[in-house]
Amino acid sequence: MDHRATTLPMPPGWPARIRALDSGVLTPPVPRPAATVVLLRDAAAGPEAYLLRRRTSMAFAAGMYAYPGGGVDPRDAEAELAWAGPGPQEWARRLGVDARTAQAVVCAAVRETFEEAGVLLAGPDAGSIAEPRDWSAERAALEAHELSFADFLREHGLVLRSDLLGGWARWITPAFEERRYDTWFFVAALPSGQRAALEVGEADRVAWMTPTEAVRGYDEGRFGMLPPTVTVLRELSPVRTASDALAAAGRRTLDPVLGRAEVRGDRMTVRWPGYDELTIDGDFPEA
Repeated sequence: MDHRATTLPMPPGWPARIRALDSGVLTPPVPRPAATVVLLRDAAAGPEAYLLRRRTSMAFAAGMYAYPGGGVDPRDAEAELAWAGPGPQEWARRLGVDARTAQAVVCAAVRETFEEAGVLLAGPDAGSIAEPRDWSAERAALEAHELSFADFLREHGLVLRSDLLGGWARWITPAFEERRYDTWFFVAALPSGQRAALEVGEADRVAWMTPTEAVRGYDEGRFGMLPPTVTVLRELSPVRTASDALAAAGRRTLDPVLGRAEVRGDRMTVRWPGYDELTIDGDFPEA
């Protein structure tokens, strides 16, 4: 990985919040558990990732490219969730949390992928995938919190296929952000016969791009991305197939990455340990 430091622009609102945190005026919000999934499909130039450009009206990461994902629903931790593949205890060891939290995070990853992308990582048994069909009503009910994912699976005789996920990374939103998430990033191959949605309510554009293509767009200023999004794409760039990405996921550690700010007079620096290329540094005089 290229670890050359850069001088990325400071997002609006950060200097004031960083100064407030440094002075003790700001109490950091507690990060909300979340999960996101990098869907991959094999193509001639290598695996392509499914990316959503979030609408500019969104409260978090407006206008940014992201992966399907979102916050954990408390119901995602339901004990009777139909499950196939590595169980909550095994995922707990992998994710570095307790079994109940691990179940909720994995369930959220599968649920959010279904809600936003229409891709269902579940099937009637441990060796198969649900047949493609119009799930729009069920997806809308899940998104409106009128239906839990556990109830959805039970109603349709399906089991969650946790074996189709690979844990890739864990990033925690910096303490000075207004909205904070403790997010686990997963990778998954697009199941045979399924298609990802071309229209997503929270996005004004969806696109399949190779990680290299997406990173180039970010580096050229054409694509806005949060630090975890572009970093995961950089890490996936050498991967040759979607199955290789899943295999690589099993060899990765999921230590949390947390950006931190330093204030020295008018000078502010935001660093993510181990990722010098994300460094933001500049003079921001107090108004």
